[in-house]
Amino acid sequence: MTTLYQSDVGPIKSIVLKHPKDAFVSDEAIDRQWQGLNYQNRPNLARAVDEYERFVTLLNRFDIDLHFLPGDKSVGLDSMYARDASIVCSKGIIICNMGKAERSAEPAAQEAVFHSMEIPIRGAITGDGQVEGGDVAWIDEKTLAIGRGYRTNDEGIRQLRELLGDCIDELVVVPLPHWHGPNDVFHLMSILSPIDTDLALVYSPLMPVPFRETLLSRGIQLVEVPDSEFETMGCNVLAVAPRKCVMLTGNPETRIR
Repeated sequence: MTTLYQSDVGPIKSIVLKHPKDAFVSDEAIDRQWQGLNYQNRPNLARAVDEYERFVTLLNRFDIDLHFLPGDKSVGLDSMYARDASIVCSKGIIICNMGKAERSAEPAAQEAVFHSMEIPIRGAITGDGQVEGGDVAWIDEKTLAIGRGYRTNDEGIRQLRELLGDCIDELVVVPLPHWHGPNDVFHLMSILSPIDTDLALVYSPLMPVPFRETLLSRGIQLVEVPDSEFETMGCNVLAVAPRKCVMLTGNPETRIR
């Protein structure tokens, strides 16, 4: 029986990934999709595969059981961002309903894989509800923060709260800024990466004041990403265990802090 934990900082024992060789597939597929998906530049398949292999090598250092989502013709380039299509709670996986129309097939594709892995499904966001996993972050084991923005709407938040039930004590709704508009890739986790139960990496200029105050009131120390490294994804790190992170090169000030 798979044990599921409500944490973004606990030691990762098992993780589900989507390799770019299975998401990007081919140069022809990239040529068909990248502009319609609002990518800033055309992805380089060979470079993406090489960089992802380096990422996998890093994860292997931490004795993590790696599972890879298979290639699937129903989904596209964005399926590499596996976190967005599902949410883990202690009673099972919650299947999302994507705010980006081009990604609408991803949750069902993931659900089929979870069934094959015998991972329990708690339920799904349906109908007019929209939730993307990049908009949620566990603040502690009974508190979930969720960004209300262009990818996650009020109905989705209502359904998520209902599905979580007694798994949580509190759902903290965080209004997200317009920033670059509805076509931008902007989630709550664009400005927040939990590092430990009392430590988080943040980009405060885009963080709503009440949410920032909420984190501080809970005794969470904030590591501030400098303006110069926000656009190079300085705020996006993966805690593989408390205070042990995988991060992108090219953000030296963030790393020092």
